Amino acid sequence: MEKVDVPPFEFLNSEPGGTYFFLNNYLDFDKAEVKKILNWVEEGNTVFLAASYFSESLRDTLQLETSTLIPGGNFTSRPYVSLVNKKLQQSNAWHFDHDVNLEYFSRIDTLKHTILGVGSLKEYRSQEEAYPLFLHSEWGKGNIYIHSFPEAFSNYFLLKEDNYKYAEGVLAYLDNKGPVYWDRYYKTGKKFHTSPLYILLNNRALKWAYYFILIGAVLFIIFEGKRKQRPVPVVEPLKNQTYEYSRTIADLYLEQKQYKALALKKIDHFYDYIRTRYRIFSAWQEEKTLRELSQKSGHSIEDINDLRALFTDISRKPEISKEELRELNEKIDSYKQ
Repeated sequence: MEKVDVPPFEFLNSEPGGTYFFLNNYLDFDKAEVKKILNWVEEGNTVFLAASYFSESLRDTLQLETSTLIPGGNFTSRPYVSLVNKKLQQSNAWHFDHDVNLEYFSRIDTLKHTILGVGSLKEYRSQEEAYPLFLHSEWGKGNIYIHSFPEAFSNYFLLKEDNYKYAEGVLAYLDNKGPVYWDRYYKTGKKFHTSPLYILLNNRALKWAYYFILIGAVLFIIFEGKRKQRPVPVVEPLKNQTYEYSRTIADLYLEQKQYKALALKKIDHFYDYIRTRYRIFSAWQEEKTLRELSQKSGHSIEDINDLRALFTDISRKPEISKEELRELNEKIDSYKQ
């Protein structure tokens, strides 16, 4: 057996004769590879394809369609497989005791394909109750064998009881006269490396050049970035100095003994407070306004009338004393508590 690590399109350029063996969970051949493989088979060679999924170009060329067998009421998918040839079928059916999807050929050309193996999700009495899994087709002078249940060649299946006899029966159809080419290019988890880094790290000179580039990049980021960094000044937010300003103005009025001017400003400020706090915009002369202010501030109407009278008295006097200013301030503050 010869292991092949290159694509079929490249390998078949040397035109070796024998049997080309493909085994994987999927075989995604493109149109060029399908044509190359079938031309090689047509010359008298054999190809064996075992996969759960086959590329559309291959299925179209061979006029095949595949489907997945849906599990029954117990929702388990543990297939039974068997061979059509009675000489190779040594038991009723071999059982795969593990849940796995069962792909089968839902459309075949019976004039071109011969059913060699069948399968089902339950034990069957006759092979007519099963579904085709293993087909043979003559292509020119050669042969094509296609199998839709690759799990039958896994260790889990082969090492249980006499399941290996099923694989023996399948492989008995292959011609053992010529060499067998085992494909590893399409094998899932292939061991050969395709990354460019593998080439770099496998060469000592290239590897150290790669390391020096990485070290240089890190040093550039550390030192060059630090050199260009500038301190960010802390911008203090502007302070609200309204209170300090108002206090300075009030001290100025008190120092110059302008008590009435300060009292009038206190009264204007109280009117603004009434509008913003209690949402009262009407004049004090209205009875409705007095009741609304009484309800919202918690003061009686008599207290409000006394405050209003004090406002009027201060407004009419040419000058007021410091005691009158203090009395006005105390009454206004009582509404702000």
